[in-house]
Amino acid sequence: MVKSLTFVALILLGITALSSQTSLTDTILHGGLLRNYRLYLPKSYSPSKPSALLFNLHGYTSNAIQQEFYGDFRPIADTAGFIIVHPNGTTDQNGSQYWNSGLFPSNVDDIGFLEALIDSLDRNYPIDRKRVFSTGMSNGGFMSLMLACQSKKFRAVASVTGTMTKLVQQVCRPIDPIPVMLIHGTADAVVPYAGNVGLLSVPELLNHFADLFKCDKSKTLIQDVPNRAPNDGTTAEWQIYQSCSDGLEHFKIINGGHTWPGSIIPLPMTCQDFNASAEIWRFFNQSLVNNNTALESDQEELITAPHPADDWLSIKLVNPKDPKILKIFDLTGRLIYTSSNPSNEWSVYSGDWPASNYLIRLESAKGFAVKSVWIQH
Repeated sequence: MVKSLTFVALILLGITALSSQTSLTDTILHGGLLRNYRLYLPKSYSPSKPSALLFNLHGYTSNAIQQEFYGDFRPIADTAGFIIVHPNGTTDQNGSQYWNSGLFPSNVDDIGFLEALIDSLDRNYPIDRKRVFSTGMSNGGFMSLMLACQSKKFRAVASVTGTMTKLVQQVCRPIDPIPVMLIHGTADAVVPYAGNVGLLSVPELLNHFADLFKCDKSKTLIQDVPNRAPNDGTTAEWQIYQSCSDGLEHFKIINGGHTWPGSIIPLPMTCQDFNASAEIWRFFNQSLVNNNTALESDQEELITAPHPADDWLSIKLVNPKDPKILKIFDLTGRLIYTSSNPSNEWSVYSGDWPASNYLIRLESAKGFAVKSVWIQH
């Protein structure tokens, strides 16, 4: 469902010609169909170390290579070290590729295909099975949300310009819910923000997951995203459902169209105030499973100030039970600040950090706590 595909394709041809790296291509037989995909191994890839795996699914009428460039995660992967797979959907009677996410009459088992692809990749590359994620554009976003409902092999999902059919919602009752992020424009003319007869609106979908996660919706934090690109015709809100044990976030793009925020491909109504790929990886990275356990939110409240932060960032724990060690990461997963002196309150100079979103992580012998913070100069 990406518009102006001819225009996009011409841009991609130019970008491809300038690119010094090429993704691998391969096939897998599933359900009697030969399926193909592109695989990106980051510069930091090591066959001796298990890597996180990110599925990046294209929209209707699009394809793997267009999504690889349009919703680009490769620069982030090069730093953070995760593998990216760009599968292709199957072709409908009009010759357009799609995912069977409830939008079209189909008997193709795309969930089975994507799960089988994880197993196949794991036989050739060391995959950390606890760090498998899915995101996508439009129909690819629908498919990622469907995985959250019906698959047990993904740790978190994110959708850009996709929602869910009302029929899929009726069966979306996973026993073990996983974190979900939605990014959507209010002026999306392809997948309306307000929904339609067969599609959930974005607020309805957020309420569905909030109820599924047993969230207290009154504790939703809404922050304005710094308007770094005042000429793009859009602004954005960042909604964080703070009480959800399973993460739930939404970027609401005011006047945003059916586009990928931050993309280098200048389609009209594209928000350039933030980069969707970077925020999705921040969200996925925040939800990573590891050997630690989360600190109890009712015992340890993490407070940051000001909002957004500028040259100095204040970090404080309310009612701390034991001292913590502070780590701060940028959106690519790089550790940019650490305090090895156990404390419960920090004042961090951030004046030379680029304006962006950052992930704060507090660690102790009993667990960890995480929170995101905007830095704006």
